[in-house]
This record gives sequence, C-alpha cells and structure tokens, in this order.
Amino acid sequence: DELCVCEHCHALDRPQPKVSRHLDVMRESGLLSVRREGLWVYYRIHSLLPTWAYRILDQMGQGCGGLDHFQSDRKRLGEMPNRPVRCCA
Repeated sequence: DELCVCEHCHALDRPQPKVSRHLDVMRESGLLSVRREGLWVYYRIHSLLPTWAYRILDQMGQGCGGLDHFQSDRKRLGEMPNRPVRCCA
C-alpha cells in the first residue's frame, strides 16, 4: 500500500526532514513511486520494478518482519490518530 510522509514519520518515530530525505533518495533511485492528492504526497513501492527486485523486497520483509523493532513500527502506525483519508488510491 501507500503511506504519506506523516505516516512514515509516526511509524518510524523519526523527524520529517530525515524521513523525507530518505524517501526522496528512494524515489530518485526508482524504488518508490509518488502520488499527489492535494497537499498530500503518498509513496509506494514502484509498480514497474523488475521481478527480481520484488523477490528481494519480499525476502527482506519475511526476514525482518518478525523482528521486534519492525513489529513495533507497524503497531505504532496502526495506532496513529488522524491518519490521512485517501479519496483515491
């Protein structure tokens, strides 16, 4: 799915400039795509990545997803108040 910068910041408990800088680097490298909706900017894994890149991301998710640090990030995101409402994803 997609997340806006504020959702990334909340989940990772990191400041907005740092998160935005990292997201921009990943976007420039072709890893992420961006969708704008009004003032909101949403990021997601780019749909045109080669199959091997998706496999690597999937393996990373399987390998890291169960670690406490990543589970706490996911929990924090799920508990985020006032998350932006998407009109069209």
